[in-house]
Amino acid sequence: MELGYHRAGGTADLNLVTVARDLAAAVDRLDFSAPVSHVYNPLDYAWDAHAEYLDRFGGAPKEVLFLGMNPGPWGMVQTGVPFGEVGAARDWLGIEAEVGRPDPEHPKRPVTGFQCTRSEVSGARLWGWAKDTFGTPERFFNRFLIANYCPLAFMESSGRNRTPDKLPAAERKPLLAACDRALVLTVELLQPRLVVGVGAFAEGRARAALDGADIAIGRILHPSPASPAANRGWAGRATRELRELGVDLP
Repeated sequence: MELGYHRAGGTADLNLVTVARDLAAAVDRLDFSAPVSHVYNPLDYAWDAHAEYLDRFGGAPKEVLFLGMNPGPWGMVQTGVPFGEVGAARDWLGIEAEVGRPDPEHPKRPVTGFQCTRSEVSGARLWGWAKDTFGTPERFFNRFLIANYCPLAFMESSGRNRTPDKLPAAERKPLLAACDRALVLTVELLQPRLVVGVGAFAEGRARAALDGADIAIGRILHPSPASPAANRGWAGRATRELRELGVDLP
């Protein structure tokens, strides 16, 4: 699947780890203004855990790529794992690496890594569904991978989370360009038949970045507790939505 983006030096040396490193470097060069006061990049300070996740579970090909928006404050921000609620990342995936701290760090959004005691509900629901459906990480990752479209978490001075879609157009445009490129390369490497946006934003970015590619794109409901629908049996709904997209599930 050739989608038109190529890394300097060709594609022979491409793997998910190099794609992540290049993406981290690209977004680190960007600037963001108020009301954003702090920007966290877990691909920097939590790199060891993220690289372990990709090394252990990112082997190609995959049938389905799940795509989230960006890191949550108690998930990937803490562990470097997409939707990486501490319990799921440590106890089911078996990942527990040393995590540094962002600089500067927001006093209301500390990073304590795998010692974080708060649960990321979205991650607990998504990885909990994977565990309940497939039993072992090996059975899940044999067919699937979970990734985030954007690696950055944005915070306002109050500590409030600010999502990438709320950034000013002038700041959003170069960010989306870098993330689109990484998504295209990820799809070229994994060769999935289906990309599933976890929520509307991720689905929209997949459709934009992969426009013209011979690949199916769909969506499942985001497991956020802010969604009343997600609070009414999210796992069962996700299973139904995936089956409607043609995904064979146990």
